[in-house]
Amino acid sequence: MQGGISEDNNMTTLKRTDFFYELPQELIAQKPLKQRDSSRLMHVDRKSGAVSHHVFSDITSFLKPGDCLVLNNTKVIPARLIGKRADTGGVVEVLLLRRKELLLWECLVKPGKKARPGMELDFGDGILKGVVKDIVDEGNRLIEFSVNGKSFEEALDILGLMPLPPYITEKLEDKTRYQTVYARFDGSAAAPTAGLHFTPELLEKIQSMGIRLAYITLHVGLGTFRPVKADNILEHHMHTEWY
Repeated sequence: MQGGISEDNNMTTLKRTDFFYELPQELIAQKPLKQRDSSRLMHVDRKSGAVSHHVFSDITSFLKPGDCLVLNNTKVIPARLIGKRADTGGVVEVLLLRRKELLLWECLVKPGKKARPGMELDFGDGILKGVVKDIVDEGNRLIEFSVNGKSFEEALDILGLMPLPPYITEKLEDKTRYQTVYARFDGSAAAPTAGLHFTPELLEKIQSMGIRLAYITLHVGLGTFRPVKADNILEHHMHTEWY
């Protein structure tokens, strides 16, 4: 076996256990730094394998004139809604995944087993309501929303929470810190996190060095939250994402 890949009877396997490592909870930052580009940056030399440690603003040392830096300008929506069942008052968490129609969304619902078609949901004491319309791929729900006196986007801005990764346990005080400074188009359920460390000043410096910036829009979806459960990760079902 080499590099985590083995071949047995012409079948390629890539073991999930080969990617296990210990990450102490106390080493996971719970709050963003005041200055975005002060975060840590690790550099690995592809030829020698040498590892060196820097701050993110040092990224200019590894770029050269003529390079093209590609950035994802998707914008995270506050896609996490905490509500209650209209019949029992039980707490329900809804994560908006994909807009199907103006007020119809594919969602991840917790707890999901009891979220049957016809179940009514209430968010923010009637500001936003939803009805489960159908069960679709991998247990996701189609929910049709209705809004009282506001647009859906306004209601989401009031009630929605940023869908932070599960290892972030503290509440995010400033929603803008879970957006890149160049975020433009609404649609992601999670941030393209590598880009969170750029500042307008750093991007200006990069451009002044003769490095071209190119933007794509890729909306980060459910796949970023789904754990890999298959022992052979090549059997893990990857979700599609809109770009």
